Amino acid sequence: MKVAILDDYHDTVRTLECFRKLSGHDTTIWNDHVQHVDALAGRLRETEALVLIRERTEIRAPLLQRLSKLRLISQRSVYPHIDIEACTQLGIVVSSSQHPGTPSYATAELTWALVLAAMRGIPQQVAALKAGKWQVGVGNTLRGKTLGIYGYGRIGSVVAGYGRAFGMSVLVWAREGSRERARSDGYTVASGKAAFFSECDVISLHMRLLDATRGIVTADDLARMKPTALLVNTSRAPLIAPGALLAALKAGRPGMAAVDVYEDEPVLDPAHRLLAMDNVVCTPHLGYVTRDEYEVQFSDIFDQIVAYAAGAPINVVNPKVLESAGLRR
Repeated sequence: MKVAILDDYHDTVRTLECFRKLSGHDTTIWNDHVQHVDALAGRLRETEALVLIRERTEIRAPLLQRLSKLRLISQRSVYPHIDIEACTQLGIVVSSSQHPGTPSYATAELTWALVLAAMRGIPQQVAALKAGKWQVGVGNTLRGKTLGIYGYGRIGSVVAGYGRAFGMSVLVWAREGSRERARSDGYTVASGKAAFFSECDVISLHMRLLDATRGIVTADDLARMKPTALLVNTSRAPLIAPGALLAALKAGRPGMAAVDVYEDEPVLDPAHRLLAMDNVVCTPHLGYVTRDEYEVQFSDIFDQIVAYAAGAPINVVNPKVLESAGLRR
């Protein structure tokens, strides 16, 4: 098959052990980011299997309608960036492993790195030292403070364990089933959403972006946070109501934020409003970007291509397309 891989910024994929799984396929890798439909249609006109790296590129109907040879989109995790209905209508299989039971330890680790960096002001201290200054502020310790986990799933539960290891009290708010899991794991569940936001010193968001969770963190929620508190988001930017975080930080509640995700990515404007704020630590969506995580993710992605080529697709999110394509379920 003719395989195309988009948005491999650092040309990493071909260096992975699991890349061997594509041996025998004609594979093209693109290292830049392009979103314009005409440019993508030109690049992908011969492509039969398209590999996406998470949500870096949107794949919508105007593009799909121009890719007459495309038969498979293979990726991992959620797929709000793909027009699934258009794929089904056009006979394109979408395979996406949801990695049940396997948390992204890379994302959990980055979350904790952001907590430490923001609470101790590490980026600001490093920048000051490079500018010839010595100790430009006083940081905060974590031990004895309250860590709030909003969304107790695979990653949230791991971050909760990090908080416990650092001597923090852990408070959880989530859907009812997740709250019960948190209780069974020995964590305290908040009495309500309002109490959760008002009591925590650090709040970390760990939810999938769905219709039900879009804007789930409101301006009122943020206004309840302590002026010394930190909000961390390594999940998805639209979990927070549009404009609410920026306004809250300007108002001083919470006093700090650490973010790895943005409304529009990639962020290439150095004048971006969050980047300009001294009380915000920003990273460029690094949560899953480690070599170890890539091996795990692309092993699944390439397995999906191999399975499709063998006539038995796996992890299919639009199974209706299989009948029209004459493939086995």
